[in-house]
Amino acid sequence: MEAGVKLGMRSVPVATACALYHRFCARVDISAYEPFLVAMSCIYLAGKVEEQHLRTRDIINVSHRYFRGSGSVPLECDQDFWDLRDSVVQCELLILRQLNFHVSFEHPHKFLLHYLLSVRSLLNRHAWARSPVAEASWALLRDCYHSDMCIRHAPQHMAVAAVYLALHSYGVELPEGERQWWEVLCSDVSREHIDAVISDLLLLYDLEAKCI
Repeated sequence: MEAGVKLGMRSVPVATACALYHRFCARVDISAYEPFLVAMSCIYLAGKVEEQHLRTRDIINVSHRYFRGSGSVPLECDQDFWDLRDSVVQCELLILRQLNFHVSFEHPHKFLLHYLLSVRSLLNRHAWARSPVAEASWALLRDCYHSDMCIRHAPQHMAVAAVYLALHSYGVELPEGERQWWEVLCSDVSREHIDAVISDLLLLYDLEAKCI
């Protein structure tokens, strides 16, 4: 994800690259492959799928700098570079075959935008301005792509859960009605769905904290 951001990729292409990576890892024994190469190929393929084409050279250089550390020496255009470039293209074909060429995803981004606009309309502008609910929701959604939860949960459920957790984190309460606000926004989401997404997200934060 960080390499995609450094390459100037938009949010949806980055999300597609992450989803491709997690779906590929779910289909194969990832220990048999070089994860950095798979990640580069997923970025390369996501750029094509989402029509934000990136030069292979840029992907390789940025990824090399990110994976090897900021002090790493830039790659020269020697035989090693061209071999790596060929490997990225070959790995892209492998990913396509493993996923049966199903490389399009419905992401939660459009749902989250709609839900945030609806939530904002339920609050007065001062309450909305005081709490960074929107920023927190987008940050939580981005974090969902750090694990395979982005391919295990429905996009609408992830979007609702991001808003729910952001609202509760900042103590923002919405007006009560006959139905819960999330039921109004998304007819097929339940509290169990929301809890499942939040539980996975908290487990992810736990794991990342232990790795620091």
